[in-house]
Amino acid sequence: MFESEWEEGCKSCSFLADHYEPAIVHLANRDVSLVTISKAPLEKLENFRKRMNWNFSWLSSEHSDFNKDFHVSFTDEELEQGKGYYNFEESDLFGTKEAPGISVFAKDKDGQVYHTYSAYARGLENFLTAYHLLDIVPNGRNEDKFSYGMEWLRHKDRYGDETFIDPYTLKK
Repeated sequence: MFESEWEEGCKSCSFLADHYEPAIVHLANRDVSLVTISKAPLEKLENFRKRMNWNFSWLSSEHSDFNKDFHVSFTDEELEQGKGYYNFEESDLFGTKEAPGISVFAKDKDGQVYHTYSAYARGLENFLTAYHLLDIVPNGRNEDKFSYGMEWLRHKDRYGDETFIDPYTLKK
């Protein structure tokens, strides 16, 4: 969601966070914790979290292999080759060091932690209520005119910002 060199979080991952953030209070009341983990230094994460008005716990994996271990971060070599292990297979990469994903863990009564679930790419759409709502309106997602599906998307505080430049297309 947030590579160390970036100045702000990925707009698509931020869109996902906009959807899960309000559910955290309900999850907590079912003995479920949700934590967001990104590669950027904690200070950058905290500043962006405040900007976006999010309240969830956000941890930095800056000095660990956590993101790589769960197949959402890629090495420079993988990027040069354009291939890496993502979404349960060897895949063409997006051209970025970070890709979206969600993983679930459970801890048993003895404190042993188990990885129980992961989803990537389109598998994350289950968590995007806005897409479910767009899917029922007459024009649907109406993304055909864009060079990629989420080109229309902005950080929630950037809609109407004429200075916004899409990081993937470099277009306004």
